[in-house]
Amino acid sequence: MTEVVVAPALEMRGITKRYPGVVANDHIDLDVRPGEIHALLGENGAGKSTLMNILYGLAAPDEGQILLDGEEVRIAGPSDAIARGISMVHQHFMLVPVLSVAENILLGEETMANRLFLDRDEARRRIRGLGSQFGFQIDPDARVESLSVGWQQRVEILKALYREARILVLDEPTAVLTPQETREIFAMLRRLASEGHSIVFISHKLYEVLEIADRITVIRRGRVVGTTLPAETDEEDLAQLMVGREVQLVVDRGESRPGDPVLVVEDLRAKDDRGHETVRGVRFDVRAGEILGIAGVAGNGQDELVEALTGLRKPSSGKVRIAGRDVTGDGPRQLIRRGMAFVPGDRHRFGLVLSFPVEDNLVLTQYRDPPFARGLMRDDTAVRRYAERAMGEFDIRTPSSEVQAGTLSGGNQQKCVVAREFAGDVRVLILDQPTRGLDVGSIEFIHRQVVAKRDEGAAVLLVSAELDEVMEISDRIGVMYRGQLVALVDGPTADREEIGLLMATGGAGPRSEEAGTVEA
Repeated sequence: MTEVVVAPALEMRGITKRYPGVVANDHIDLDVRPGEIHALLGENGAGKSTLMNILYGLAAPDEGQILLDGEEVRIAGPSDAIARGISMVHQHFMLVPVLSVAENILLGEETMANRLFLDRDEARRRIRGLGSQFGFQIDPDARVESLSVGWQQRVEILKALYREARILVLDEPTAVLTPQETREIFAMLRRLASEGHSIVFISHKLYEVLEIADRITVIRRGRVVGTTLPAETDEEDLAQLMVGREVQLVVDRGESRPGDPVLVVEDLRAKDDRGHETVRGVRFDVRAGEILGIAGVAGNGQDELVEALTGLRKPSSGKVRIAGRDVTGDGPRQLIRRGMAFVPGDRHRFGLVLSFPVEDNLVLTQYRDPPFARGLMRDDTAVRRYAERAMGEFDIRTPSSEVQAGTLSGGNQQKCVVAREFAGDVRVLILDQPTRGLDVGSIEFIHRQVVAKRDEGAAVLLVSAELDEVMEISDRIGVMYRGQLVALVDGPTADREEIGLLMATGGAGPRSEEAGTVEA
């Protein structure tokens, strides 16, 4: 009996893409079979995004072929990719919050009842049917802004299925999900695969890749360095393949030796840009020599809390103290003088001036002070010497301190921010999503620096939607839900499932720990 050979749903053969000074993709081969979940791993700058941009029509290869079901195709742009059954779900959702689920799904794919009006009833019927087919019920008329992050992820996937996608590219689909939401999304992906869809799964969470993937391909510096099966590898081997060296996946945080409270927050309240109160009576303290992690699903008041603490947003009421001094409402420059350092969640908007050289970005908070300035004159030599030293110490990989920060990879950009903010005598260090979008090597490096800063005596506040990150390096963990701190627990003994449940539901009420009571 002759065995039937099924062509891969997708083949990318010898894909090469060159940019000035760099080969982003160097003769990459990748194939994805029908009904397969194929994980794609690599450091930031390894070439994953370039490869997927080529598949989605956002870039054209200099060499190579793309085959769908065994036939060579040329993809002229995203609309062409979508027409061929290829869809991409980006890490940052492409949804319009004020529109309904149905309206978001219909954008660009409108079903018309006639020449003038949309066939909304048909759209609702199809959306409900797709949801039921893949194991959940969704209200097509619900506003996207009212949905949890997990449900917004489902909407993004539904949007692709509505366009009859056969090949789905998922970029960090679980980056901001709770453990419970991740399990639900995984169940949906397995059902999609069982229905014959082909899925390219991009993630830096190696344990999730091992759980969900059928095969794994690793890219390093633009080349494929290995394709393997989950049963034949583990997290350590994958990390070493990605980075080219042994990686410590969980940094040893050691024993903390907390001293007196340095940052004290008392009954803090703050409103968002629309005037809604999003921080509601939050109180906590961070002691010298400890890391307090704040976990929570994005959108529960963390952004406004961080902005109120760092002088970027005026609190409605409450107090913020640093070493006993009331700094409520002080601006960023005053807080820097008080010993506060801040790594913002969006390095492009708030952390760097992308058009400035690396060396200028490394002294953005100190350029007025000696040795970088003498009176009104800047000392370029001192700036350059400092930058070169910082680049070496923080492993910032760039040809020169004079290149624009915007030309660096995401990991190196983040290291620039960390190098600047960790410099000098820091009393309070506030970290907002410090490793968002980074690979395992960069995460390891930044976590080591955070622990070192704690051990120097800094009071560290870590705010992250990455529950793994919070649990790995925090000495204490607080959970924010709907603008309140609903729990505060010991970091080393915290239970991951319990924290995830608190993130999703807020729990039954406030909890307490030896250090004091958390008031909801």
